[in-house]
Amino acid sequence: MNILVSNDDGVLAPGLAMLADACREAGDVTVVAPDREQSGTSHSLTLHRPLRPARRPDGAFQVDGTPTDCVMLAIEGLMPERPDFVFSGVNHGPNMGEDVLYSGTVSAAMEGVMLGVPGVAISFAGHDPETMATYRDTLVTMVHRITSVDEFPANMLLNINLPDRPADLVEGIRVCQLGSRYFSGSMTRMKDPWGREIMWIGGGTITWTGGEESDHAAVGAGYIAVTPLQMDLTNYRLLETVRSWRLD
Repeated sequence: MNILVSNDDGVLAPGLAMLADACREAGDVTVVAPDREQSGTSHSLTLHRPLRPARRPDGAFQVDGTPTDCVMLAIEGLMPERPDFVFSGVNHGPNMGEDVLYSGTVSAAMEGVMLGVPGVAISFAGHDPETMATYRDTLVTMVHRITSVDEFPANMLLNINLPDRPADLVEGIRVCQLGSRYFSGSMTRMKDPWGREIMWIGGGTITWTGGEESDHAAVGAGYIAVTPLQMDLTNYRLLETVRSWRLD
């Protein structure tokens, strides 16, 4: 089995090394990842300059582009054979609710799905690398189970979030839906050293909504949250409503 591993935290991220190590228990692994952090790049592609993948001494490829670039280059050019799975992560921080629309980690897995390869995104809902490292054996088990599925559904990616606690304190695994969150106070206005106004996006207060079946509720209760996502964003319930507007 051939497995492609990528991320958005960069080729030197500990989460990437741990995921690649776990995937090697299930097959041959090729690592293709950005040469620097690309968090929040979503599904962006680099179209206005060439990309230069470089082979590292450990065999991984580093790419001066986005996570989506990495997966496209890997599948279309760098790997001698198409991968059987794309695993992206382990992200240093959660990707739940609307985060999946911004996340380079999720988008890397999504690019695999768009190219006909099953994709799995994995994130850790904390920032302590020592706590994240306790999930190595858990990941080995999950990778084995996922790659052993008889027929992985087309046009679906799995979004997995690990709770911010040691693996031996996890309550279990829940298959759940996306929650919803919004930020308040996430833009800061300030002056640069020359007195010019700048605006910085980030931080702020997060408010989560969603019931017990949501991903953030599961992670908050100490469970691993597994959410199947689809590529089709159509709101089918509103098709007739919009048709009634007679936009033609």
